[in-house]
Amino acid sequence: MPERGRTTRDQDGPEGHIPNAAVTEAVSETVTEAVSEEGATAAATAAGTTASSIPVPPPAARRSVGLLVTLILGGLTAVPPLSIDMYLPALPEVTDALHASAATVQLTLTACLTGMALGQLVVGPMSDKWGRRRPLIAGLLVYIVATAVCAFAPTIELLVAFRLLQGLAGAAGIVIARAVVRDLYDGVDMARFFSTLMLISGVAPIIAPLIGGQVLRITDWRGVFFILTAVGIVLTAVVWRLLPETLAPEQRHGGGVAEALRTMRGLLADRVFTGYMLAGGFAFAALFAYVSASPFVIQEIYGASPQTYSILFGVNSVGLVAAGQINGKILVGRVSLDKVLAVGLGTITAASAALLLMSTGVFGEVGLVPIAVGLFVLMSAMGLCMPNTNALALMRTRHAAGSASALLGTSSFLIGAIASPLVGIAGEHTAVPMAVVQLACALVAVGCFVALCRPWRSQADVKGADS
Repeated sequence: MPERGRTTRDQDGPEGHIPNAAVTEAVSETVTEAVSEEGATAAATAAGTTASSIPVPPPAARRSVGLLVTLILGGLTAVPPLSIDMYLPALPEVTDALHASAATVQLTLTACLTGMALGQLVVGPMSDKWGRRRPLIAGLLVYIVATAVCAFAPTIELLVAFRLLQGLAGAAGIVIARAVVRDLYDGVDMARFFSTLMLISGVAPIIAPLIGGQVLRITDWRGVFFILTAVGIVLTAVVWRLLPETLAPEQRHGGGVAEALRTMRGLLADRVFTGYMLAGGFAFAALFAYVSASPFVIQEIYGASPQTYSILFGVNSVGLVAAGQINGKILVGRVSLDKVLAVGLGTITAASAALLLMSTGVFGEVGLVPIAVGLFVLMSAMGLCMPNTNALALMRTRHAAGSASALLGTSSFLIGAIASPLVGIAGEHTAVPMAVVQLACALVAVGCFVALCRPWRSQADVKGADS
């Protein structure tokens, strides 16, 4: 039975339908060879060649190209967790060093998230108009500059401002990585690829706080930003040299801002797309409530060291990655994506409710271990939610993958940015606000999924919307 909402691109030429992955990888290899041998003009010509005239490379070559692109996309999607999670163990130190309150320092996270949300609205349509490479490289260059300035920020106000710019620039990697996936894959293959991507990008939240904790042993919080600057330089060089263009010139949109807004309005008019977008966004907000509050909850309330916190954060990230791999390797293709998503959202809701009960003292005084278990379950369930909300939403659009990806990313980061300061309302000495925000976000995510996506609907009612 075909996957719900799945669409297949029609390719011109006498050979009819050709799978996206094979066509795009063939285009990529042809473009790469053209660049090295004939220059930019020949590359553009090669990218515009019809699918029927492109020789499909042998399986070994296709696997090689696919692995290379997968690793690069994994690196791009790792930029947000590196930018955020490596900095987490340093939050209490930044509070002291810049003489700011905990709530004010948490605004540095909010600023970065807000930048990543708004930046995607700009970069997504740009990538539909000019291709994936140029906006991506420009964004990475600005990211390097903004991160370097953060390392020297003398005041909390300047740090917040350049964290905003860092987020705006870092958005390019997130939105374009998802758009490239949509260029290359469709249907169930796309869901599997998102799970594979989670395995690669999931290493970042595992090692980022560990690196941050170790950096604090030998230097101060500014060293974290020096390392992020170096990561940005390396990633920019790799993208410049190795990432091929995946959007052929004839598939690009020539319109400006007005057309981009019309495209996004059309996507938002699709009730089911909007449902998946909001469900994923509020699930992400529950995760980010943990990201924002956990340094204070684990270290200040339960007395853990920055290194212990980093280890716990890494263990939770392992759970997220493991669940993502179970989703991609075992569940996808055997169980409907909607059913897996429902289980993930239900688990997040149950874990949030348990954390709230423990935080309010219903079970008496609880130590670090029960809280850590609840957070582990919540984080692991994200591995069933994030890849499937992205895949189910992107299945509903054949064109404007950049704009669709921008809306998905913007909603997630914007809702997360709003949730971030809420967890600090009651101060640094209680975990109740974190649990309340997590449970509220989980319930809203479930409500959007049920009311807008209507997962019980019949196969005939869920044809993909062509934006």
